[in-house]
Amino acid sequence: MSKAIVINSYGSSEVLIYQKQDIKEPLANEIQIKNTAIGVNYHDVYVRSGLYKTLSLPGIPGCEASGIVEKIGNNVKDFQVGERVTFCTREYGAYATYINISQDKVIKIPNFLSDELVATNFLRALTVEMLINRITSVDSSKSILVTAASGGVGRLLCQWASSIGVKVIGSVGSQEKIEETKLNGCIETFVSSDNKFSEKVLDVTNGKGVDIVFDSVGNDTFEASLSSLAHCGYLINFGQS
Repeated sequence: MSKAIVINSYGSSEVLIYQKQDIKEPLANEIQIKNTAIGVNYHDVYVRSGLYKTLSLPGIPGCEASGIVEKIGNNVKDFQVGERVTFCTREYGAYATYINISQDKVIKIPNFLSDELVATNFLRALTVEMLINRITSVDSSKSILVTAASGGVGRLLCQWASSIGVKVIGSVGSQEKIEETKLNGCIETFVSSDNKFSEKVLDVTNGKGVDIVFDSVGNDTFEASLSSLAHCGYLINFGQS
């Protein structure tokens, strides 16, 4: 018997109901996964609160998890029962003991990574990969500014970029968060509310400004982000915090 966290109406965390759930046999091209770790992120909060009305009610939230392959449907050739896997899906349903999911949304977990680490970072990692490799070209010749550098995506973005030789400058909401960003690869980090923020960024870049700003905050940082750019630089907005 599977169990799941279900929401029947939008609201606070009190609308999350833990209940039994029937699990069907996997269809062709589907994998049945027994979840061992589930990712929880702000998207889930927006779904639960009703800000995003992308989950039909009653429904099971959650878009990422890790687990063990329990059963495989017809035409599934690349996965075997017992393998450790992770997935991300826009159809939701991760807040459950078991899930049936299309094999094209599933990847195997390498042995050196834990279920918990992958489940809580897979969607973030996909976001960072998109930002670094697909939205624009990021390489060791570039300097970038990352807002909310101590947040989930920001932290991973700083780590990834610095690992390939990018000069990374961070922006955070308070002085207390600066030291953490240095550990994640930022050469300098400034508090976003500092009225000399863009001036400090220009100083660090010898008056040039950064080639790319990755801004996940929006309204509160937009003007400072724009003022921190080099000529013909890119200001990339993502998220909505």
